Amino acid sequence: MKQSAVMSLFQREPLIGKATLALVVLMMILVAVGNLLIPESNPLHVSTFTVTLLGKYLCYALLALSIDLCWGYLGILSLGHGAFFALGGYAMGMYLTREIGSRGAYGNANLPDFMVFLGWKELPWFWAGSEHFIWALIMMLFVPGLLAFVLGWLCFRSRVTGVYLSIITQAMTYALMLAFFRNEMGFGGNNGLTDFKDLLGFSLSADTTRVTLFVLSGLAVLLTYVLLRSVLYSRLGKLIIAVRDAEMRTRFVGFRVERVKLLVFVLSAMIAGVAGALYVPQVGIINPSEFSTVSSIEIIIWVALGGRATLYGAIIGAFVVNYAKTWLTAVFPDAWLFFLGALFVLVTIFLKKGLVGLINQLTQQRRKQPPTKPDAPANEEATA
Repeated sequence: MKQSAVMSLFQREPLIGKATLALVVLMMILVAVGNLLIPESNPLHVSTFTVTLLGKYLCYALLALSIDLCWGYLGILSLGHGAFFALGGYAMGMYLTREIGSRGAYGNANLPDFMVFLGWKELPWFWAGSEHFIWALIMMLFVPGLLAFVLGWLCFRSRVTGVYLSIITQAMTYALMLAFFRNEMGFGGNNGLTDFKDLLGFSLSADTTRVTLFVLSGLAVLLTYVLLRSVLYSRLGKLIIAVRDAEMRTRFVGFRVERVKLLVFVLSAMIAGVAGALYVPQVGIINPSEFSTVSSIEIIIWVALGGRATLYGAIIGAFVVNYAKTWLTAVFPDAWLFFLGALFVLVTIFLKKGLVGLINQLTQQRRKQPPTKPDAPANEEATA
């Protein structure tokens, strides 16, 4: 009997990749058990704050996977994935806002509080259907995918590459941030969307809901990892690498390079949208700051630190950088941006293959060292 495709992919994974996936699964189990089954008086209890924090890290890991596919394997340095992440978050935030209903501060069952405050009389047309959860699931994929399709089609058909494409994606993100800051856009302006209460009738403040969202984020990371790995091991994956390493030669052979780039770019944007949709109910807010260019640059640093074109390196980098950010913002709140800049410089100069590359290098050096001979026993030396 043939092994399943998932087991085949897992067997082909390097040891670091297997260890990373195993740690994600182990973390999901231990955190869920520690929060729901172990009482608070026990030192092994996992607090709800920790559950939310780790769930946020998993969403960041999913976002890092999307940029690693685009940058690490295809060679497109996108500085606009923060926008795709935010759009997926706004799609979920709109549903959560409608879920509040008449429990808002103004008691209006049809209009969110910020619209009542601004004097709006009816919902804008783009809010139609936002009271349905299935609408949020569709929009978290459709909106980032549509934006990536339009932008990618215009850029790739004109053969815009390199730093010019990075600047265009960054400009798009900045323009969206300015647009969403405006109150007349209908997305809450500077404050964004917040004060969420329920998700499908389940209270977002309940421990069971928090743990469920955490587990769903972990499953999303694992399933996305398997999906991307299966794509990269296929013929399409080989074509993606060929486009990255020898675009002109691939074009001369007869492949439509623009279509390959567009497909990967759209898929990457949709994954980022899913990450944003999972992020919002756990954090409890979505505002235009998620569109900031700094956020998109941070994602690049996660992948660069972990190791480009490895997938598991993106997960490692997302956890390491964001844990460091959490710790530094509490201990040295004014030093985080300096640390971020220094980290980017150090990785660029000394860790071109990231932490994964460093680990592989140290492992290879250890294997190349000849085994040392044990000292001969004293009686054998005397006999000699």
